Amino acid sequence: MQDNLIEKIKPYIKNYESYLVGGYLRDLLSGEISLDRDIAIKCDNLAELTKKIADDLGGSFVELDKINEIYRVVFGADYIDFAKLLNNNLEDDIKRRDFTINAIMFDINNEKFIDITGGKKDFQEKIIRTYKISNLSDDPLRILRAIRFQSKFGFRIDDEIINFIKENNSLILNVAPERVHQELMKTFEGKFLVDALFSMNESGLLDVIFPFFKDIKKIPPNSHHHLDLFHHLIETTKNIRINKPELKLAAFVHDVAKPDCWTIEQETGRHRFIGHDELGAKKIIPYLKKLKFSNKEIEYISKMIKFHIYPSALMKDENVTERAIIRFIRKIGEDTPDLLELARADRLSARGSAVSFEMIQTNLSNLEKLMEKYIQISPKLKEMPKLIDGNKIMEILNIKPSRKLKEIIEEIKELQLEGKIKSKDDAVNFVKNYNL
Repeated sequence: MQDNLIEKIKPYIKNYESYLVGGYLRDLLSGEISLDRDIAIKCDNLAELTKKIADDLGGSFVELDKINEIYRVVFGADYIDFAKLLNNNLEDDIKRRDFTINAIMFDINNEKFIDITGGKKDFQEKIIRTYKISNLSDDPLRILRAIRFQSKFGFRIDDEIINFIKENNSLILNVAPERVHQELMKTFEGKFLVDALFSMNESGLLDVIFPFFKDIKKIPPNSHHHLDLFHHLIETTKNIRINKPELKLAAFVHDVAKPDCWTIEQETGRHRFIGHDELGAKKIIPYLKKLKFSNKEIEYISKMIKFHIYPSALMKDENVTERAIIRFIRKIGEDTPDLLELARADRLSARGSAVSFEMIQTNLSNLEKLMEKYIQISPKLKEMPKLIDGNKIMEILNIKPSRKLKEIIEEIKELQLEGKIKSKDDAVNFVKNYNL
């Protein structure tokens, strides 16, 4: 095993039992290059040792956990985490780890693998297993981490773990929300996300983290949706081609408010969900706040939910104007490609009896046209100069700050994009001739 950073620190740890463990070895088995280096070490003065490594090699020393003696040495974008062996005993340390695939160790000084829990075999057989089921109770986040590893690797979760999660899924509520948020985002990055979402649902973990799914699962298929609402959301998430966890999460919850807006027309039997987009954008916010999503993440996910119908509804109008399309692109801005991807995935996941093949193809074609228009005008959005400000408009028209002022400013920007207003004089003349 060749690793330049490990080679640099070898002289400092040659007199201590030192083992690479965890993500570095797991990724090595999967053929990936990892910078996630964790070293378990038998050392009674670990803080002193890691400080010396940092000082001598030009790194920075970071104390992660003084009580459990976990320290980090940072070299620019590179780092190594050092942790004291549990009870200063190798076997105790291995057997207390979350999953067997994370309990494989590499003896750095003797250059050999140590695998007493069968982690290599489990990796080859693609199964997530634990040496002791009680290990999951030691840190309840591990029940969600099992889901995350399934999403990343596509491995099957051992039945013993699934049953444990079913009986103890509420333990996740005892975990710091910041940690749950981090695991969720890593889960939604995974190539095998759909399998992981089904496991989350089967184990009951989904309903604990997002209680609104209990109501979502009550909505049946209808003439516009060949799947019940829960499976529609799964299918929509599956159809997202952009590997962006926030977008995939938005896809998974984009119909969060449908149960609140559900009505059935007596005459036609048609299922209606009027206003679920607007309500859903608001409904999701407290759940994301509770899980300590950033304001930027919350704004993005809420925005995707609020406008997920907008692109298809806009282009459904045969008489849609150039200005309406420009207004859409300006409103959504740089998130336009993501929103169009969500609209596309949503369309492909709704194929009820009332939806013809031609309707689907027309919808998809219209979304492609919107994307082409975005590509065409997005550079202009960034480069567009400000030709007139609000103060000048108020002076010319003798008006005060108001909604009308905002409408005028927006109209000037749209005319700029259309090439109908090109200079400051054009903007001033437009305002002078504006009909209030």
